[in-house]
Amino acid sequence: MTELRSRMIKDLQLAGLTEGTQREYVRSVHQLAVYFKKSPDRLSEKDVEDYLLYVRDDLGVAKGTFAPCFAGLKFFYLTTLGCDWPLFTKKKSASHAESGYLTFGATRIAAT
Repeated sequence: MTELRSRMIKDLQLAGLTEGTQREYVRSVHQLAVYFKKSPDRLSEKDVEDYLLYVRDDLGVAKGTFAPCFAGLKFFYLTTLGCDWPLFTKKKSASHAESGYLTFGATRIAAT
């Protein structure tokens, strides 16, 4: 086991995550490393973003499969490596347009 993998597992345990979640998170980082054929700590934010888009769009994985992959990579980069990447830290707003509901601001703009 590599030092990086051991460090991530220790961080997962300290965070109180279940063994199943720990396995999924470690697996997501392993798959990323296999995809790029290099250690995940040598990848850029753009590399990780491209990989996530590949998993979501090209592989077409279900939301229930994508979510733990994203969460595992987020945990690894934010907690284990201490990266402060906008990919994982910027706030995402819910899209009300997809649900068919307009927000107050959108209704106001449409009315003017």
